[in-house]
Amino acid sequence: MNSRAIRNSIIWLALTAPFTAFQKAMAQTDTTATSLTVSGYGEAFYSYDLGKPGHHIRQPFLYSYNRHNTFSINLALIKASYTTERSRGNIGLMAGSYSNDNMTAEKDGLKNIYEANAGVRLSKKRNLWIDAGILPSHIGWESAIGKDRQTLTRSIAADNSPYFETGARLSYTSDNGKWYLSGLVMNGWQRIERVQGNNTPAFGHQLTFKPSDKVTLNSSSFIGNDKPDSIRQMRYFHDLYGQFLLSPHVSLTLGFDIGMEQWATERNRYNTWYTPVVIASWFNEKWNIGLRGEYFNDPAGVIITTGNLNGFKTWGYSLNIDRKITEQFVWRIEGRGFNSSDPIFLNGDLPSNNNFAITSALAFSF
Repeated sequence: MNSRAIRNSIIWLALTAPFTAFQKAMAQTDTTATSLTVSGYGEAFYSYDLGKPGHHIRQPFLYSYNRHNTFSINLALIKASYTTERSRGNIGLMAGSYSNDNMTAEKDGLKNIYEANAGVRLSKKRNLWIDAGILPSHIGWESAIGKDRQTLTRSIAADNSPYFETGARLSYTSDNGKWYLSGLVMNGWQRIERVQGNNTPAFGHQLTFKPSDKVTLNSSSFIGNDKPDSIRQMRYFHDLYGQFLLSPHVSLTLGFDIGMEQWATERNRYNTWYTPVVIASWFNEKWNIGLRGEYFNDPAGVIITTGNLNGFKTWGYSLNIDRKITEQFVWRIEGRGFNSSDPIFLNGDLPSNNNFAITSALAFSF
């Protein structure tokens, strides 16, 4: 190669190097962009309680769809998720009556955080991750996202167990996807910030087994104290459920939660509560019909306080019909009733053993 050819080659490299670097940078940017997803969910609802509460708040043990005779937003959510082969993260912000009722214990700046966490994959060969931050709860089978549930409203068990948690989670998923195992260290029972005076870490586990696409079995637990250390009362809680696809159009969920909490500090006596739930649904591409039966027994009022001697012993039932209007819109209507062993409800100004409400919701997602 003569000197002129060498000189021309050098000039060409000098002129094209910035463009080549720019192409590489854009390629990297495009790769990053494909791992970033933004989603949104909004759900408006109207509920009419036949007990006609004058303050427009339905039952104190319900934390979703808990407004009477007024149009309201249950949940408005925007979420961004970032995923690569070795890292992941989620940020979700929310508003609505659901966040107001569930986040009463948190400071103003934290009430609108639905999710905020980051994770790192610890092994190149295994699906082993550690995630930290505000995480979705490892307890229960019902999401806060209404369209993902078999029923319009959440069960008493779901509304009265954590729907989020703050801490660190170590998780492993088997290569065939059939087993999932996680261990958690948390700030407490549905807490972003610890209770004032509490320095006791809480712990939990989740074990999920999916032997086939038609069966999911799950075991989750919580161990911790959700009070100041000076009056510490250890709480032990276990959530067990199975989900079964009985046919291409019929599904069944069976759940059973049980919890125990110390009666007082350094006492071996415990107060116990439990709740069985059965949910069956028939569905096709456009329609879903859900039927639920449940019972919540909390005689000591650990989770649900009534002020009567027998505590909270309540049966619940519901029937909902859903219509998928488009891929983004779902309309739902549900009738739901409660029956208690004591007159813990109000029918106007009079105490009653029964309560019934009709709820309708319109959900939009992207």
